[in-house]
Amino acid sequence: MIVISILFKLVGSLSFLLFGMKLMSDGIQKSTGKSLHKALGFMTKNRFMGLLTGLFVTMIIQSSGATTVMVVSFVNAGLITLAQSVGVIFGANIGTTVTAWIVALFGFNFNIAALAIPLFGLGYLLRSVKKLKKETLGEAIMGFSLLFFGLDLLKNLLDVNPEQISVFQSIFNHGLWSYILAIFLSIFFTALLHSSSAVSAIVITLSYQQLLSWEIAAAMILGSNIGSTIDAIMASFGTKVNARRAALVHVMFNAFGFALAMFFFKPFLRLTDWIVPGPVQNSITIHIAMLHTLFNIFSSLIFLPFTRQMAQLSELIIKPKKGEVPDIYTLTFIKPSMKDNYEAYIIQAEKEIADMTDIAIDMFTTIQKGFINRTKDFVDEHFDKLSKQEDYADQMQEEISNFLIQYSHLPIADRTKHNVSIMLRIIDDLESITDECFSILLLLKRSIEKEMTFNDEDMERLEPYGELVQQFLLFIKKNINKHLSRDQLRLAEVLEDQVDAFRKNLKKIARKRLEKGADVRSELLYIDLVRYIEKIGDYAFSISEALAETK
Repeated sequence: MIVISILFKLVGSLSFLLFGMKLMSDGIQKSTGKSLHKALGFMTKNRFMGLLTGLFVTMIIQSSGATTVMVVSFVNAGLITLAQSVGVIFGANIGTTVTAWIVALFGFNFNIAALAIPLFGLGYLLRSVKKLKKETLGEAIMGFSLLFFGLDLLKNLLDVNPEQISVFQSIFNHGLWSYILAIFLSIFFTALLHSSSAVSAIVITLSYQQLLSWEIAAAMILGSNIGSTIDAIMASFGTKVNARRAALVHVMFNAFGFALAMFFFKPFLRLTDWIVPGPVQNSITIHIAMLHTLFNIFSSLIFLPFTRQMAQLSELIIKPKKGEVPDIYTLTFIKPSMKDNYEAYIIQAEKEIADMTDIAIDMFTTIQKGFINRTKDFVDEHFDKLSKQEDYADQMQEEISNFLIQYSHLPIADRTKHNVSIMLRIIDDLESITDECFSILLLLKRSIEKEMTFNDEDMERLEPYGELVQQFLLFIKKNINKHLSRDQLRLAEVLEDQVDAFRKNLKKIARKRLEKGADVRSELLYIDLVRYIEKIGDYAFSISEALAETK
């Protein structure tokens, strides 16, 4: 019964620890989600900036797994290249050592349990009082307090006597097999818990209670780096080829670093002993945190010059599947794991919306040329392309909408849910723009097939009209996925008014021609052309209004 009681207490303590880490990480990610856009700018520069980006992001969100999963998602979405992702992965491994330092420095030198409860209360208050607008900060503070509460429970649970210490240590007193067992256990539990930080905290606690020797603890810390690759592997399931390669780079980096550290295991321990002052027994927690940091820094410095080669090696190992690039548009929503950064989903959707905007503008740009060059050759040359673009836009609307709807069911902030509903409106308007563009092409095609004649001057009037709408569309492209200020919305209103005024004038001219006996079929088709172009301006203004409502 005593063993069962201890086991349940152990599971409970670990649950507090793990849930606290997740709650803290989720809270921080929600509050800093927009900063990820800025961080992405660093990734595109060079391998060193990529490393710093990975380091910075992981230090903030307290999870290398979350950062790596985010990177895999970004590669899958085409936001960053495979080569750019390598440095970020290196930096993420360094950033994750911060958790070990927090545990080592604060977990055993202060009465953290006494502070955990009031901190949890503060966090709950911030999360509950909506007027403060600090829900995500409150969530992070609650997670922080639960982390240390769980750590304190674990520490007290393992407060054992010397006889029990001797029995426990005998398990790891069989030479080489002890190291193999320690490494296997750390890999297994890291993969099981989806957290190298949690395993590091457990190892530090066990070592503090003298249940693990310095050498065995070091082997377990190094082994946890292998287990931490599980999140990247799981995130790569069902993704594009470069995303799978990014996950492989993460595995190779951790595996190569582990092999190198184990080869120089004894010198590595002596280096750590030399850096950390005092006997190992008196500062075992600091020794473990330092070893974890040194391992990831040295691994990054050694392999950083070879980022391109590692990317190339992953390309040799993972080949594109047959039919990897589909003829139809697909956007797969991968069910999130424990370490998924939910912001990565919204960034991926934003990228797809930006691509959809480009398709709509490209279609209208092509149509504009047909106002002056209204010939059978023009229609024959562009009909198939525009037809495929319109069909592709229909597919994008369906796939992105489904992606966002599934995303909205995740535990995301209310602000994000609001923005998702806005994005769904924008997608509908963009798809409508492509429909109108293709409708205009059909009108031009019909006018040619029916041998309708238009005054050159009348068709030339469509050119500035189209340029005005084009200007409106380029305004949308510039501001897509951004919040429009009041001044920017007023500019959109001015463009909308100008388009409406142009339409009224052109329709007025067409009606006067009808009154004078002009060809009815031609004039009605001309009025339809004017109306369809004006509708594109209406959709552009609708998108502007939606962007102004984003938070």
